[in-house]
Amino acid sequence: MGLHSGRVAGEYVHMNGIGIQMAGLSSLFSSDMAIDLGTANTLVYVKGKGVILNEPSVVAYHVKDGVKKVLAVGEDAKLMLGRTPGSIEAIRPMRDGVIADFDSAEEMIKNFIRKVHRRTTFSKPKIIVCVPHGATPVEKRAIRQSVMSAGARRAGLVAEPIAAAIGAGMPITDPTGNMVVDIGGGTTEVAVLSLGDIVYARSVRVGGDRMDDAIINYLRRQQNLLVGETTAERIKTTIGTARMPDDGRGTSIQIRGRDLLNGVPKETEISQAQVAEALAEPVQQICEAVMTALEATPPDLAADIVDRGVMLTGGGALLGELDLALREQTGLSISVADESLNCVALGTGKALEFEKQLRHVIDYDS
Repeated sequence: MGLHSGRVAGEYVHMNGIGIQMAGLSSLFSSDMAIDLGTANTLVYVKGKGVILNEPSVVAYHVKDGVKKVLAVGEDAKLMLGRTPGSIEAIRPMRDGVIADFDSAEEMIKNFIRKVHRRTTFSKPKIIVCVPHGATPVEKRAIRQSVMSAGARRAGLVAEPIAAAIGAGMPITDPTGNMVVDIGGGTTEVAVLSLGDIVYARSVRVGGDRMDDAIINYLRRQQNLLVGETTAERIKTTIGTARMPDDGRGTSIQIRGRDLLNGVPKETEISQAQVAEALAEPVQQICEAVMTALEATPPDLAADIVDRGVMLTGGGALLGELDLALREQTGLSISVADESLNCVALGTGKALEFEKQLRHVIDYDS
């Protein structure tokens, strides 16, 4: 969930470090899976195999006479965003970490399940999905119903901060305080965990999408240039930074958009200093959420966090120098998880693999 839409490193990620190709061996494994249903990307973890799918959370429809027909899902659909003719509609069914378009989300989950299994007949899988800590009962029910309608025999939910901490390898079952900051595409989850559960959590609706919007608005105001989401994301992933560069400018890239003054396409340059200025507000909101969480943490757990530091996960953690910006604000040591993009999916997968030990973190609503 987050800044980048790159492929999963090494194609497959495995619990035990042993790679097993799925082709021809699918019958040896359970079809149970864990899904990180993210605002930006959806990752699917299959029991015994690891993360085997990482695609953008986008669905494209062909609309004719008011009837919608799915045209593409995932990577192919994302290429269509902002470039569709009147007969094609590209939709992002997830907003702020929860389902905004029920039917599109269901189609997307069905499609991803089919991609993962690559066969027409399979037993109905048990599916565990992570949800933002701040999700309402209605939002949770929408996710559960979408998963059930997509063909699951049972749907469990795991809180995103717990999944992120497990995926980052934090010892959450110990009687010590651990702080995780998961910066996704739609939300930033800040949580203090101890003894396998959440002591304090705060979910703020700021993430990769808000950063893209901030860049779009900055260019509109400062340079009278209108750019699309895809260009904003490229700026963020290429030269995005949370701090002003030491030389006051940093590196720069060429971008193209539409000149708002005379309506024609235009090419211009944007520097890291300008991106840092554009991202100042969302970065400040993330810093404030961390400070608020630290203020609300019980003293003994706060002492543990001083010792152990704070773990950043999610695609947003890859924003340049965000760890330094947080360190300056909090005075704590800040580290970025090794596979920050996949942490939530790996953690949800571990909850599936080690269900007996972690059953208290899974909500089956039954």
